[in-house]
Amino acid sequence: MSEWWLIPVFFVIALLYASVGHGGASGYLAALSFVAVRPDEMATTALTLNLMVATVAFISFKRAGHFDGRFAWPFIAASVPAAFLGGVVPVPLHLYTMLLAVALGVAAIRLAVTLHGRNEDAGVKPNLALALPVGGGIGWLSGAVGVGGGIFLSPVLLLCRWAGPKQTAAASAAFILVNSAAGLGGRAVRVGLEYATLWPLLAAALIGGLVGARLGANHFSGTVLKRLLAVVLVVAAVKLLMTAAGAIRT
Repeated sequence: MSEWWLIPVFFVIALLYASVGHGGASGYLAALSFVAVRPDEMATTALTLNLMVATVAFISFKRAGHFDGRFAWPFIAASVPAAFLGGVVPVPLHLYTMLLAVALGVAAIRLAVTLHGRNEDAGVKPNLALALPVGGGIGWLSGAVGVGGGIFLSPVLLLCRWAGPKQTAAASAAFILVNSAAGLGGRAVRVGLEYATLWPLLAAALIGGLVGARLGANHFSGTVLKRLLAVVLVVAAVKLLMTAAGAIRT
């Protein structure tokens, strides 16, 4: 492949995102926007990498004992059908995307500054009356924007103190895994799965995901994970602003 510089870029993206339980779709799409790749190929490639890295992250955090299925399942169960609806129902996204980017930026600032030094323990777990609509709403946003949803779920769990940093990473990895699989399934039915000649990126993302997931699950502290998540949210916000700007120009 001529765009060889994407290989180390995807390695770093996967390492960073996997360390906080994310798959990296926003980062991959931002990088692919600089090369001549068709939109369908970009989306399919990003979702596939997202699924692969999120799976690696989920396994690492689960093995380390950070995944609580009793806490995570309402968010996951509500997100899948909502993500499908978000993907099939067209909405005007440019203004919505810009507002969402601002919201992610604010969440990043709060995680990097406001939460510094706060007790790492989670507060009271949300009941179903809260978890289901939150999961459904985030699932719809994920389907509409075309990402796995971890960039939305993680700050909600942390800022509401529903989970600690490592529990949030584990739940987000599971959330992204199922939503990315659903997204790929939907694309396979609607337009088929089209890939660019970017197969070396799969290896780079897999290695980066393995390294990042191991560091996040076993070595990084809660404060480090919050700061890394803040960086991830900034990257996602920039990607959303780029998408909105492109939509306005066209």
